[in-house]
Amino acid sequence: MDSAEYERKIAHRFAAFDQDGNGTIDRADFNAAAARLLTEFGTTARCDKGQALYTGAEAFWQGMAGIADVDGDQRVTREEFVGGAVKRLRDNPERFAEIARPFLRAAIAVADSENNGGRASVASVERALKVLGASSEIAGIAAQSLDTDRDGLIAESDVVSALAVYFTVIEPDAT
Repeated sequence: MDSAEYERKIAHRFAAFDQDGNGTIDRADFNAAAARLLTEFGTTARCDKGQALYTGAEAFWQGMAGIADVDGDQRVTREEFVGGAVKRLRDNPERFAEIARPFLRAAIAVADSENNGGRASVASVERALKVLGASSEIAGIAAQSLDTDRDGLIAESDVVSALAVYFTVIEPDAT
């Protein structure tokens, strides 16, 4: 992968977290993502699923800040993301998966409006991805790819491992 492609991929991954587009990732981005998911699926913040989602968002933020917020200002810049998060994620994608797991578990539970036992339908995951900023085309492709056994349902384990792979960016080729 050349440097330009690498930069493009990093920019996409950073933008996925920078929900408000202000150039940094912070706690508000994670809370905004949680709020949008709850609204999309008609779930209140005070119910068990809503509380789990906000708790998961906070854990995800704390994990991200812990691996990337170099200067301790409670914001992750693009440079910190590239220098800290991406390198650490590449070195240990399982750690990233574990940081994301509580949020993803709760997001799947919120999206599981058909009560499939903690597994959300492909259509529900597609809706969730759109709410989080994915284009319709990408959300559809991604949701379909997460249904690895083709039963129409997506489990937490599928989402966690896919997210770790997505955010594990390989360094550009030396030029």
